[in-house]
Amino acid sequence: MITWARAQRWWLGRLAVLPVHLLVFAIITFCLVRLMPADPARSMLGQNFTPEAYDKLKHQLGLDGSLFHQLISYLGQLAHFDLGRSLFTQRTVISELSTRLPSTVEIAVLGLTTSIVLALIGSYVATMHPASLIGRSLRGYAAAAGAIPEYVLAVACIFVFYSVLQIAPAPMGRLDAAVATPDPITRFPLLDALLGGRLDAVSNELAHLALPVFVLAVSEAAVLVKLLVGGLEEAMSAAPTRFRIATGASRRMVLASVYRRAAPAAITMCGILFGYLLGGAVILETLFGFNGVGAYAVDAVSSGDFVALQGFLLVVAFLSMLVFLVTDLLNMVIDPRRRPGTAGES
Repeated sequence: MITWARAQRWWLGRLAVLPVHLLVFAIITFCLVRLMPADPARSMLGQNFTPEAYDKLKHQLGLDGSLFHQLISYLGQLAHFDLGRSLFTQRTVISELSTRLPSTVEIAVLGLTTSIVLALIGSYVATMHPASLIGRSLRGYAAAAGAIPEYVLAVACIFVFYSVLQIAPAPMGRLDAAVATPDPITRFPLLDALLGGRLDAVSNELAHLALPVFVLAVSEAAVLVKLLVGGLEEAMSAAPTRFRIATGASRRMVLASVYRRAAPAAITMCGILFGYLLGGAVILETLFGFNGVGAYAVDAVSSGDFVALQGFLLVVAFLSMLVFLVTDLLNMVIDPRRRPGTAGES
């Protein structure tokens, strides 16, 4: 058992520190959210209230104790997977997020998947055909990575494709008013439409998702293209590639080897981009009228609902940490030399 644990420590160690990182983030978030100038008790009571009513409400909200006491109470709730209740809707934060978050995650995943596909194709053309017009254009596109924010490109796309050309649906939700909402099976809207056999809803959702996903992919794929082109050029001139070519390996095997050695930097960037895409999806939800977690976070900030805001930040942080863990482990699977202790043992 000890031998097995030592052999698997390259992923067991990273899995073990995930709760520690989440705990540290929860404490930092708690302290930062408490710095908000808003007073939830005053907001809920309105203009006219008595000191007795104010003190009673603060006690009900758990705001009458010291900051340390509130932190211990909050961590105790987290230990029982309880994110608390929204101060204004009185619904549990978990139920609110379970309703809204899947929609946002779905957009971010679609945007990341499309970005990866575009990056793989673009990096191949830019590396294998660098002198062609398309190759030079792709290199210029990669050099301008991050130059155009998502919301700027989104506004331009809405103006061109909806207002001028009128080929995109109105940016007023994920479905037209005439299309019934699919039954919530997984709470991921597009996946629910597929599982429910609602082809009308699937086609309508894809039409509404086309522009947001296009905006996310175009904004973020350039970074992946830039990393992959640099990694591919370095890997193609490396000794392992020349050895494979000299031994008569097929073109497919050579390309697979080159991409495997160029992939780690791009895979790591995919984990970073997921956080950006999640944030970009929150902004795009407002522009395209999607009822996702973005509106929930904005309402929590504007109303001073620190319980809802804490829950939102903690869940998004957990998702980001989970993606970083997956990308880290995937890199160590692709390149075992990245595993802790490998160099020393060899």
